[in-house]
Amino acid sequence: MALALWWGSLSAIAGFVVPMLFAHLPTPAMAGNLAGRLFGAQTWVSLACGGLVLLVMRSNADNPSVRWSFSAIGLVAISMLAALLVEFGVAPRILAREDLKLWHTVGSALYALQWLCTGLLLWRAARQPQA
Repeated sequence: MALALWWGSLSAIAGFVVPMLFAHLPTPAMAGNLAGRLFGAQTWVSLACGGLVLLVMRSNADNPSVRWSFSAIGLVAISMLAALLVEFGVAPRILAREDLKLWHTVGSALYALQWLCTGLLLWRAARQPQA
C-alpha cells in the first residue's frame, strides 16, 4: 500500500495537479509558488512511504515467499535520496531564481527518477506471490 501511495502521489502531483495550477491560476508566479509547496509536501510523503517500505521489507526478511533483494532496497534508497536532493538541493536554487532552466531540468530529472524507481518497485511487488 505504501508503494502504491508513493507512486500514485508522485504521478498525481506531476501529472495532474501542477499542470492544472498553471492552467487555472492567474499568474505563473502564483502557480509556481503553490507547486513548490506541493513538491515540498511530496518530499515528506516520499520519505514516510520509503521508510514504511523499508520497515516492511525488514519485517518480511525471514519470509521465503517475499523476495526483496538488495536491488529493491537500492531503489528505495535512490528514490528517497532523489526526493531529498530536490527538496534541499534544487528547490532552494529555484526559489533564489538561480539559472532557472538548469535547476528546473535537474529537479524534473530527479523527480522522474523517483517516479521510475517507485514504479519499478510497485511493479515488482505486485508480481510477488502473496503469503
